[in-house]
Amino acid sequence: MSWFSSTKSDPTRPPDVRVQVADRQPAEFYLPSSHPAGDGSSGANTTFVDRTHSKTHVHHPSLFDVGILRDTLVPSLTLHSGLAVIAYGAARYTQRVEAKDWLWPSGQVVNAWWSAVGRRIAAGFTVSQAFNRLSWHERIMLTGVTLWGGRLFYRVARRSIQRGKDDPRYEEAKKEEGFWNNALFKVFIPEAFFQMLISLPFTAPFRHEGAVMMGYHPYIQMLAVGLFSSGLAMETLADYQLDQYKAEGGQGILREGVWSIVRNPNYLGDALVHISFIVMLYGSDMLAPIELLGPIANYGFLRYFGGDAEKEKHQTRRYSASHPEKFAELEKFRDEKNSFWPRAEELSNRWLWTVVGIGGLGVVIEEAWRTLH
Repeated sequence: MSWFSSTKSDPTRPPDVRVQVADRQPAEFYLPSSHPAGDGSSGANTTFVDRTHSKTHVHHPSLFDVGILRDTLVPSLTLHSGLAVIAYGAARYTQRVEAKDWLWPSGQVVNAWWSAVGRRIAAGFTVSQAFNRLSWHERIMLTGVTLWGGRLFYRVARRSIQRGKDDPRYEEAKKEEGFWNNALFKVFIPEAFFQMLISLPFTAPFRHEGAVMMGYHPYIQMLAVGLFSSGLAMETLADYQLDQYKAEGGQGILREGVWSIVRNPNYLGDALVHISFIVMLYGSDMLAPIELLGPIANYGFLRYFGGDAEKEKHQTRRYSASHPEKFAELEKFRDEKNSFWPRAEELSNRWLWTVVGIGGLGVVIEEAWRTLH
């Protein structure tokens, strides 16, 4: 068993060389160990089922035989880098750096769908066949990625169109000498690298030949759905409340609603969403250690590369120079609330429990939906 690939098969499946997913229809759809060969054979990389122990295990090629490097990391980096070059071209043509922000969610959703469905369509399956080969938990994973990316893309695109010009942070950055000549390799390609790492939890599992997400541990799966629902709710509420505050003429620092939990609830929500993907993999005994790089890279980007760090640095520079009252309010906010993770005293914050309650509602909806289907 490779360090890069740790999976377990369903012990209820029939003793066939191919791994059949019990809840997929029609029944002849199997998850072969490689793409269909032209001669009708299953291909060279056969997945063997080991029944010499009490539990059934699926053996996979190691990193050096096939591995996550060739099957996931390199294709993902190639995809995200190619999209980054296109976004850079569009950004330079329009003189708007925020083209890369449009790409951030959409590129990861594209990668997830290509890994889960697109590769199989390219191998000769119909759209219906490719989608039907996904287990329930794989569909939940793909749905989650799509909801997260779709919401964020809508938010970024809508704000960008309404503003009609670049974000003030980017306007400031463009004043640097030679910015556009260096931006591709200093801004766009580094973000493509982060996207490649962040997308690992929802691309690599679909590329593990013979492995299927089956949800062996129901309570862990419920935790994953709860984390995702809470995170998505926090992101959505944070953006909605901020928009409402500005629409009502608010001029100071928003400190109500979910903004009373931490200074950057939208980034905390995003982190919870990406942690949920790892928890879901763990609940299916499919978590490979390298896939932990996904939420770690996302957290690092939000805290130190962009997001939190970039936003608050810009606020400090801008407010201290021209808005002393607002700067004083920001300093007070920093003293009272953490930037990212809530303090212990937030356990009495009703907005924290509102978000937790929405997470619980998400679990109930997913359980009911699965039961009905």
